[in-house]
Amino acid sequence: MKTILVTGGAGFIGSNFIKYVLKNRDYKIINFDKLTYAGNLENLKGIKQNYSFIKGDITNIEDVESLLKQDFEYIVNFAAESHVDRSISSPNIFTHTNILGTQNLLNIALKKDLLKFIQISTDEVYGSLGKNGYFYEHTNLSPTSPYSASKASADLIAMAYHKTFNLKLNITRCSNNYGPFQFPEKLIPLMINNAQNDIPLPVYGDGKNIRDWIYVEDHCEAILKVMENGEDGEIYNIGGNAECQNIEIVKLILKELNKPESLITFVEDRKAHDKRYAIDFSKIQTELGWQPKTPFDIGMKKTIQWYKDNTKWLENIVSGEYKEYYRKMYGGK
Repeated sequence: MKTILVTGGAGFIGSNFIKYVLKNRDYKIINFDKLTYAGNLENLKGIKQNYSFIKGDITNIEDVESLLKQDFEYIVNFAAESHVDRSISSPNIFTHTNILGTQNLLNIALKKDLLKFIQISTDEVYGSLGKNGYFYEHTNLSPTSPYSASKASADLIAMAYHKTFNLKLNITRCSNNYGPFQFPEKLIPLMINNAQNDIPLPVYGDGKNIRDWIYVEDHCEAILKVMENGEDGEIYNIGGNAECQNIEIVKLILKELNKPESLITFVEDRKAHDKRYAIDFSKIQTELGWQPKTPFDIGMKKTIQWYKDNTKWLENIVSGEYKEYYRKMYGGK
């Protein structure tokens, strides 16, 4: 049985990936995570078989080099600082974690006989789109935030390791994820949590920024497809085919929870707020036979229901540091 080293496996997408793999394939998983504010082992509660956890920091060379004692054939790197707002207020940690941390992992990958290194990236590295058009794998990188710039840098370093050292590698770039266990700094869980508690819902600018959305389990299936069958050295876009304005999502959540739209509060727009993201993911469809399975309306119903059913998980998350962050970002609104 082969082993996957999953970095950042206690986070939102990473934990969903671990559960998806263990449910659908015969792999062992090593979860390597620093357990920052967004990492939560409760996300993996109950998993025992073919799973182990190691607490560690990808920016700490000693922590990373200790992994050489472990046996694994794959690395899937989810470990990253990932929230744009935090990158604007604290950019240094994004450079440190997302660039130097990734390079540390690439260095140990060279010392192992890996079958594949998967670098999990984002569509945000491409920049912003107008009303028309799509991001393709060959689209020039044009990041606009410290977060997306750090991810673009990590992608370039990863690809350089493939070309220079022949490291077996793929990069995946996905659209916005949603689903269970997402930390409530991101749009959908933030709005669900506020609506459930009758707290004003802060919407940036006019709320008409457009994103493509993908249900997290569909994303996890795509990553596994790339890990197992992706052509070495290739980049794969992963989209959900579900473009939607932020304000439309907020209104959908309020309607589903039977809450009034008067809870919507428009706040000062994010700096350099990208207007639209949209992905062409025909490459992964054609080459690997993957496509998203979950329609957006169904995925949203499942997601909202999960948060309704897991209020204790939310209560444990939305405390302490989160409250101070929320006050800083939205001015107590």
